[in-house]
Amino acid sequence: MTEPKIDATATAQLTVSGSDLASALPLEPEDAFPAVFATARMVALMEIACARLLRPCLLEGQLSVGVSIDATHSAPTPEGATVTATARYVGRDGKLFVFEVVASDDGGEVGRASHKRAIVDVARLEGSASRRVGND
Repeated sequence: MTEPKIDATATAQLTVSGSDLASALPLEPEDAFPAVFATARMVALMEIACARLLRPCLLEGQLSVGVSIDATHSAPTPEGATVTATARYVGRDGKLFVFEVVASDDGGEVGRASHKRAIVDVARLEGSASRRVGND
């Protein structure tokens, strides 16, 4: 299996819209959050940057999936600002691919994370998920 070169980088960029705000997350009216970039969306952007580094390693029918993330969201970002996640490949942990990721906006760093991903067979993964809820 191929893997990225150590210290290889990739980015993902997003202009924050209303649906990216923490205030868009509530499931019930009592679930109140501020109108700033949501941590969940920052983590998703970080995952995309890491996944882009693994694209050249994938065979037909494969994708990479997140396995773990240890993230810190250190500064708020308003709607309309652009956030860039920059992932750096740092090596392997067994079968897992390990990344360090930094997210920033025009004001500087807004978050950072250590992230691990695995390469999986999509059909097998989706079949396993379907069996978990009796949809096979």
